[in-house]
Amino acid sequence: TRSTSADVGGRLLSIQSHVVRGYVGNKSASFPLQVSGTRSDAGYAHWKGQVLTADELHVLYEGIKLNNVNHYDYVLTGYTRDTSFLEMVVDIVQELKRANPNLVYVCDPVLGDHGSMYVPENLHPVYKNKVVPVADIITPNQFEAELLTGKNISTEKDAIEVMDLLHKMGPDTVVITSSDLPSRLGDRFLVSVGSQRIVKPDGTRTTQRIRIEVPKVDAVFVGTGDLFAAMLLAWTHHYPTDLKMACEKTFSVMHHVIQRTISYAHEMAGPGRRPNPAQLELRMVQSKADIEDPAIVLEATVL
Repeated sequence: TRSTSADVGGRLLSIQSHVVRGYVGNKSASFPLQVSGTRSDAGYAHWKGQVLTADELHVLYEGIKLNNVNHYDYVLTGYTRDTSFLEMVVDIVQELKRANPNLVYVCDPVLGDHGSMYVPENLHPVYKNKVVPVADIITPNQFEAELLTGKNISTEKDAIEVMDLLHKMGPDTVVITSSDLPSRLGDRFLVSVGSQRIVKPDGTRTTQRIRIEVPKVDAVFVGTGDLFAAMLLAWTHHYPTDLKMACEKTFSVMHHVIQRTISYAHEMAGPGRRPNPAQLELRMVQSKADIEDPAIVLEATVL
């Protein structure tokens, strides 16, 4: 595990897959979070080259508790293939929430995309019945949101109903990161939608719902989901009751990082050649200034 400190003013436990080279999992989350100022203890899910088991996660967590106070402000989780690991995460989140009831758990419920699962099917009920109920912010894609709620999305109204169902399961903030909804800007854009339940100062509840049109990109990147969840964590910290602003900042960071990555990849590949995966590795360090304070290039509409 490792700690870093800066000034979002919080301690973060990040538990996900970790790769030796490139920005996936914890690396995709930890650099931008350091830049945006959280103190991060990354529970690396690769231990001596193996994927971390639930028992090893437990040992790691007990070690963190021995070394540090049992006080975290954020937990962030992403891809895993192991149900016992997920159940251990739930135990850790519940224990940390007992120590700090204001802890925010951000979960990217990685199950699959475009109609097929890419994790074992037995993870689905664990996410649905155990993980999502303890999460505060979730970032599913359309397929994952449909899987978790059992409801299909073919219209904006469906999307709102699905987000309401997800709120009922637990999380106050839901962002469906990508969908097949038709974009008002044409077929070169995809639509993301978000919903946030907030309690106003007078005690009444209100829900803000937004949509944002995002330019499609003709390339496959690794680590964008982790970066997105990490940035949404950071920007909802800065704008806890303004989902529109938090999403504009988050999607704008994504846009800047992806555009920088694409131009670099094409430059490296040379004229008329498709960039390879190594060339398409996210240009994270080079995007430090955009991660810290992105120019807003994508605007959200309040529904």
